[in-house]
Amino acid sequence: MTQQEILDLGRRWVAAEQAGDAAALDRLGATGFRLVGPVGFVLDREQWLDRYRGDRALKLEEVQWSDVEVQEFGDTAIAIGVQTQRGSYAGHPADGKFRVTQVLIRDDGQWQLAGLHFSPIGGPPPFAAR
Repeated sequence: MTQQEILDLGRRWVAAEQAGDAAALDRLGATGFRLVGPVGFVLDREQWLDRYRGDRALKLEEVQWSDVEVQEFGDTAIAIGVQTQRGSYAGHPADGKFRVTQVLIRDDGQWQLAGLHFSPIGGPPPFAAR
């Protein structure tokens, strides 16, 4: 049951990200939520939600969440999957394919996102020997 609940939360998360639905993301995110972006920046919960408030700097036209594996550790779970997206941030392309780690906690019987970590999937990093 837990695995299905977490997979369902993942589907709701992706739908909210694609729709730019800050209210839905607000319901999914835990109080101390943190996001580590694909180039190492860190967003707190309000910064994460603010991407979809006001001028909506982040606009995702398409988001896919696939190849998800879930591990449960009591009231904590880790889900690792692949997010593929097409969109823009502040008018600049934000297309990509990322390995995403979700950290989830169960609070009052409900699963919430406590953290997201994005790692780009692609060629070697710029610092790798050629």
